[in-house]
Amino acid sequence: MKKQQFVVIGLGRFGSSIALELMALNYEVLGIDRNEEIVSDMSDLLTYAVVADASDEEVLKSLGVRNFDCGIVAIGEDIQTSILATILLKDLGVSTVIAKAISVLHGRALEKLGVDRVVYPERDMGIRVAHQLVTPNLLDYIELSEDYSIVEMKVPMCLDGKTLTEINTRSRFGCSIVALHRTAGIIIAPTGMDQVRMGDIMVLIGSNANIEQFENEVMHDN
Repeated sequence: MKKQQFVVIGLGRFGSSIALELMALNYEVLGIDRNEEIVSDMSDLLTYAVVADASDEEVLKSLGVRNFDCGIVAIGEDIQTSILATILLKDLGVSTVIAKAISVLHGRALEKLGVDRVVYPERDMGIRVAHQLVTPNLLDYIELSEDYSIVEMKVPMCLDGKTLTEINTRSRFGCSIVALHRTAGIIIAPTGMDQVRMGDIMVLIGSNANIEQFENEVMHDN
């Protein structure tokens, strides 16, 4: 099977972190940035790193961008270049295009261009931190939509030794435990007979209201 290839346009803090994580996951990554110093710093860390203007169609064609599986537009403050680069990736036939937005208006413009996903790094991180501050057992929080999320919660003492059937999150709270992290490894799609232990990490998916109800009841029991 052909190894998936990614092009990351904009190697600032957000773009470089995505590019480096994709490299760590053993994917091929082309990084593009106008800043020679940034590209020089990243050249030994990525499959390829080039100094280029991503708003120039001929430049992107010469780099073979149309052959990449996914394009990530991670440009920061330059909204015009962000939008032009996004248009070019779509026009060149890159199958999946993800773009960073720095404002709601910017995000709406990107959505109208047909990007597959708009990412709001600062907003999303703020949401995560806020939820973690007010929910003691919450370790991570990913918003799937306005109403649904995936969360990681540390198993409290009151659930220690209980099976998933006993906890019965689906019937009682309308959310599902889809994975368990423990020191011995991760259990994907655990069965009703799997027990949780204090300190395990539960991965739940469900509506925000149902997850909040689950958290409130668990904390109340704790």
